[in-house]
Amino acid sequence: MPKIVFVCREGSDEPRVAASPESVKRLTGLGLSVVIESGAGLASGVRDADFEATGARIAGAGEVGSADIILRVNRPTAAEMVSYKAGAVVFAVMDPYGNEAALAGMAKAGLTTFAMELMPRITRAQSMDVLSSQANLAGYRAVIDASHEYGRAMPMMMTAAGTVPAAKVFVMGAGVAGLQAIATARRLGAVVSATDVRPAAKEQVASLGAKFIAVEDEEFKAAETAAGYAKPMSEAYQAKQAALVAEHIAKQDIVITTALIPGRPAPKLVTRAMLASMKPGSVAVDLAVERGGNIEGSEKGKVADVEGVTVIGYANVAGRIAASASALYARNLFAFIETMVDKGTKEFAVNLEDELVKATMLTHGGQVMHPNFAAAALADETPVAAPAPAAISIKEPAAAKPVRARKKPVADEAASNGDL
Repeated sequence: MPKIVFVCREGSDEPRVAASPESVKRLTGLGLSVVIESGAGLASGVRDADFEATGARIAGAGEVGSADIILRVNRPTAAEMVSYKAGAVVFAVMDPYGNEAALAGMAKAGLTTFAMELMPRITRAQSMDVLSSQANLAGYRAVIDASHEYGRAMPMMMTAAGTVPAAKVFVMGAGVAGLQAIATARRLGAVVSATDVRPAAKEQVASLGAKFIAVEDEEFKAAETAAGYAKPMSEAYQAKQAALVAEHIAKQDIVITTALIPGRPAPKLVTRAMLASMKPGSVAVDLAVERGGNIEGSEKGKVADVEGVTVIGYANVAGRIAASASALYARNLFAFIETMVDKGTKEFAVNLEDELVKATMLTHGGQVMHPNFAAAALADETPVAAPAPAAISIKEPAAAKPVRARKKPVADEAASNGDL
């Protein structure tokens, strides 16, 4: 009997959906039976009939209890998990950092859960990289939102009445979101500059036609790990860089910040004094507002006036382009699920020795499996009931070892800029 995949309708504050008509067609092609919760795709411009046309069945929320595999955009709440059967496999953006109690709750519910944002950045997993697919759209949308609030034209315009100067845009962070912001601002005709603490970013920024701004001393030249991620910089370097940035920001019309390290508060990059130095009518966009923000005075979910600058702090920026974001996220999910389906037998099975599974699995068999979050098992002293039989086949490692909780959770090293 084919495994049942249930695609949930998200809450009112999340317009994205974890499937698209394209992904439904491809999932059914793998031998899976796809059920879509009624209305799940409406906020992303996908009608129930569109899903039905590609092989899905539409059902109410109550049918999630029969699902073997559950696809979501965001981590399920405790109330939602009550309806899930033990042994079900859940794929979502789990936001595990600082949410240890929620992870413990998923373990106690007997769920096998995968955090899509923990997907390793290796060649094999490029098509599954949720952070990149969503950050790309966030970088694009940041420029569109900034241009909407900016009271002037973006490109230089030469008219009979005189010349309109091009807007000056400064992007702080040249990761995935930052590079897309640079490219979008350039396409709109702005004069663009950017900064990043990683030396490799200089060439990437230049390739998009933007000017690179940084204190390029010896510390800067060694500010990157072998994996291409940013290293923490010394206080002395940070002070020099801040002085250079402050001088540069005073000349800009639009500033977009993208610096974020998963599991840590967002670094403050733009102070009120820097904002006060900008021209009246200037705009700043904080893409890290959900982790405390890069801009002093930014407010989550709001457009605020800070020192005369319009500071945009929209949450879930990728969700502001829900149709595109959902389509890309659905492809990420399919690419990962496809690795777990045998092409010959069409059987779905989780291989605990697979490097992608090891990197993304949070809970399984009543335990928190991921070593970075094993301390979550200690978040609640309530005894865990013996797990029910798994809803899917699990390929256990030859000699599985129990996961030991670390004394302190170790945050995954990630690029400090643009990985939103």
